[in-house]
Amino acid sequence: MQINRRLFGLGLVSLGLSACSGPFLGSRSASTVADLPADLRPVPNSAYDAWVASFRGRAAEQGIAQSTLSAAFQGTGYLPGVVTRDRSQTEFSRTLEDYLSIAVSEERVQKGRAAFARHRGTLSAIENRYGVDAQVVTAIWGLESFYGERRGDVPVISATSTLAFDGRRGRFFEQQLLAALRILQNGDVPAARMTGSWAGAMGHTQFIPTSYLQFAVDFTGDGRRDIWSDDPSDALASAAAYLQRNGWTRGLRWGGEVGSGGPSGTVIQPQPGGPRFNTTSNFRVIKRYNNSDAYAIGVGHLADRIGGAGPLRGSFPPDAHGLTKADRITLQQRLTARGFDTQGADGVIGNNTEAAIRAYQASRSLPVTGTPSQALLQSLL
Repeated sequence: MQINRRLFGLGLVSLGLSACSGPFLGSRSASTVADLPADLRPVPNSAYDAWVASFRGRAAEQGIAQSTLSAAFQGTGYLPGVVTRDRSQTEFSRTLEDYLSIAVSEERVQKGRAAFARHRGTLSAIENRYGVDAQVVTAIWGLESFYGERRGDVPVISATSTLAFDGRRGRFFEQQLLAALRILQNGDVPAARMTGSWAGAMGHTQFIPTSYLQFAVDFTGDGRRDIWSDDPSDALASAAAYLQRNGWTRGLRWGGEVGSGGPSGTVIQPQPGGPRFNTTSNFRVIKRYNNSDAYAIGVGHLADRIGGAGPLRGSFPPDAHGLTKADRITLQQRLTARGFDTQGADGVIGNNTEAAIRAYQASRSLPVTGTPSQALLQSLL
């Protein structure tokens, strides 16, 4: 199966699941507007201003107080980069092997084990209350925000109002904007701290505003459901509450690689020639968080690795260029050693690796394609 980018969800696309594929935007956990890329800062737009004026009337009719509206829209504005990113979500294919190379990288596993150990008491209490495995909650945290390191720094009111005004998905984003205003009116977070991805996903576990209203919980008991805080307790508990309310079965594993001793269930093979997986009803609950087999396998396998399990036993076939993952890693290493930096060697051919290939080909007066191949690999010996 080829994995569609749109299935990755807000957390994985916008929060760093790009490996060597290109620059990552929104990686800081806290920033000011001045720290944002230029196209994610407000710019004058009279049509947007007129839309906001009209929306404020609709919001007031929905019970949003004028004081909330004034505080929410203070310093906000039209963000051209949000529209650019929304419209440039072109589909491209990634194999499950590539996806897992990033989602369950050694760095993500090691950081996950450290985060699990650091928050063991809180995670155990969350598991006791909601019945969701602590490692699964930690894995969702890892995939959605790299364990809180990449919560996003775009003002949610600006982002959702820009997308609502733009109109491509206007109704959806107007609903998100209204939900964000209700969150502010409830006092869970001040407007200045309500930041997230360019599309409005928020906090450690990247809840969109409507999901926040439905599922977020105040685990710490301080009267606020604070998923933005450096303390991840409310966010982690909210993710567990989400899974519980969507049918999670206490004590049942998500599944596992066929032959690994995991539970029996529905067998799937997302990538032809690759490993097969037994999946249980809890696998399907994880998909309620993000409706993708790849995402659910990523969460489940990362959870297992955080818990001490090893890598997958099965192998994946060579890619369309006849290269195995080991070949692709070697290619990246050799290019970098020759001075054509691929920005890492993870076996995933992305924008940086393609740029390095093109530069190398140009230096050798070869046809400049940016495409990996066995011949290219051999030429780097």
